[in-house]
Amino acid sequence: MKKLILSVAAFTFASVLFAQKTAADVAKFDTETINQGTLKQNEPKEVRFIVTNISKEPLIIEQANPTCGCTMGDYTKTPIAPGATGFISAKFNAANAGHFDKHLTVKFAGIDELKSITITGDVLTPEDYDKWVLENEAKKKAEAAAAAAAVPAKSTKTKAKSAKN
Repeated sequence: MKKLILSVAAFTFASVLFAQKTAADVAKFDTETINQGTLKQNEPKEVRFIVTNISKEPLIIEQANPTCGCTMGDYTKTPIAPGATGFISAKFNAANAGHFDKHLTVKFAGIDELKSITITGDVLTPEDYDKWVLENEAKKKAEAAAAAAAVPAKSTKTKAKSAKN
């Protein structure tokens, strides 16, 4: 019986001693994917990922690397205190038209696992982008006009209810 208890205690101790922390144990991102929406070709746009230290020890971002040559990132270089936030920023250069999903890998000190974060969106040629902007402005004006037309009808009903009370 003593051998069994000793064996279980040794196994438990070894398991705890060699347990690996994961990125999810030390850091929480506000979002792991940022959709940049529609971009104009050759006009880079920067995004900023916010990371919170959820551990009880300072968090250090060792590396934040793009998986392609089209994003360039910066990140918090100083230790992030427990409960505090840091950032990882990246810029997508939007050289080619079409949909994109670009990934950055993040390495935290003391964690073997790499964390992947994503930038996504659509790039339009300058001509197509200008058309898209005009179409969206027209839609917004139409929606605003429809909303303005609906407001007087609602306020008339409200006045009628108030008069009855």
